Amino acid sequence: MMSEQILNVQNLTVSFGNNTVIENLSFSVNKNDVVAIVGPNGAGKSVLFRALLQFVPYTGKIEWTKKLKVSYIPQKFNVDRDFPITVKEFLRLKSNNHKDILLALESVGLKNKQDEQHHIEHHLLNERMGWLSGGQLQRVLIAWAILDNPDVLLFDEPTAGIDVGGEETIYNLLKKLNDERAMTILLISHDLNIVYKYANTVLCVNKQKICFGRPNDVLDPQALVKLYGGEAAFYAHEHKN
Repeated sequence: MMSEQILNVQNLTVSFGNNTVIENLSFSVNKNDVVAIVGPNGAGKSVLFRALLQFVPYTGKIEWTKKLKVSYIPQKFNVDRDFPITVKEFLRLKSNNHKDILLALESVGLKNKQDEQHHIEHHLLNERMGWLSGGQLQRVLIAWAILDNPDVLLFDEPTAGIDVGGEETIYNLLKKLNDERAMTILLISHDLNIVYKYANTVLCVNKQKICFGRPNDVLDPQALVKLYGGEAAFYAHEHKN
């Protein structure tokens, strides 16, 4: 059975003044893919997301399947501890349906095993956003993103600022959303271990496309050198099956 293509990008170029950030980039995404976008700092990864969302001007072609719902979680979402907005108030910016809010929070694992309903109703929802831990904040952001049942989730560095144990939890959650909701996920990551473990497709970007395909097929030493320099030359060998 052929996979259903939901995104087609052709000859994408993004420039700011005389600075070209993305040049002549082409790739496609199929339904239910988990696509990891990798590359060094300044390679244009976050700008790519902004272009896909029509947030920045570009030349070339970006074609999404019609009536597709896309949610986006940016890399940096800092909330001042004193900013007076609770988890409930934040989530209600997207949905006033209390049942949907509870289901979204439970979907991302924000529950107390002994008394999850009481915990969510009387503790988490009334917690200030600025008082959440890094892992809790990321889960609330994912809950916010899935409240309207999107078809695609764009996630810019899902675990930035989270400890190693929390990273594994977040990526397992994204895998669950992909498996159970058939949600297509595009994520930006600096961790190639995560790419090999969770993504079925990788897009290597350093202003231009360096490689695109299954991680074990395309993340060879030559591609890694083009992305990161000589120190990454033999990294791929450790991950080949």
